[in-house]
Amino acid sequence: MHLSWLQPGAPFPDASQAWDEAQPAPGLLAAGGALDVDTLRRAYSAGIFPWFSEGQPILWWSTDPRMVLFPQEFKLHRSLRKTLARFAADPRCRVSFDTAFDEVIRACAGTPRNGQSGTWIVPAMVDAYRQLHRAGLAHSVETWIDGRLAGGLYCVAIGRAVFGESMFAHLPDASKIALAALVAFCRREDVRMIDCQQNTRHLASLGAREIARAAFVQQVANATGESPLPWRFEPVYWNAILPPPAPA
Repeated sequence: MHLSWLQPGAPFPDASQAWDEAQPAPGLLAAGGALDVDTLRRAYSAGIFPWFSEGQPILWWSTDPRMVLFPQEFKLHRSLRKTLARFAADPRCRVSFDTAFDEVIRACAGTPRNGQSGTWIVPAMVDAYRQLHRAGLAHSVETWIDGRLAGGLYCVAIGRAVFGESMFAHLPDASKIALAALVAFCRREDVRMIDCQQNTRHLASLGAREIARAAFVQQVANATGESPLPWRFEPVYWNAILPPPAPA
């Protein structure tokens, strides 16, 4: 059962070489390498992402199938629609991009993934994505209520390929509001797909679904070659997902 060991700067194996369902860690592609900006940029551009725990080497994954959210398929359930409408109309509430990246990733690092104990966002990952943010390739979406950071998410973006990473909420629905803002932004900017990496019931309830890895990698290759996105959020962007108010 061979697993490629990467030296820093070495090219990644093709994503199609990741372990399949017959092996103990389906989707595992390689170990080793580094978490510098260039390596992360090359990984994401090839449909590969890092995921490992404290005490493990860097592990690189490319799952098949891949969980993605097409912005036009986002399910805005009635309760969330009402929450968003109240949020958008309340002057004490706002969404911003890239104003508190360090706070967001630290909060995400304290949130267990998929019901696991502990965190997968180890200190080396925090440092790596902070560097990626400074390079303009990682972004945060922040939900503010009464001047306090209530929730948010961070993602990677290369060209018009957007890769969701992690969310957190200090108040109910604050992370869902951040995700809805990202969806609204992506609809406005004609982003065709948001990578969700792994299948979870929560993401599926919001409209995410699985596609074949080969199709995912092809879409990523197309999108990463496009012009970068203008990472800002304006209140008018809510119109991309909220229905217009009824006439008086």
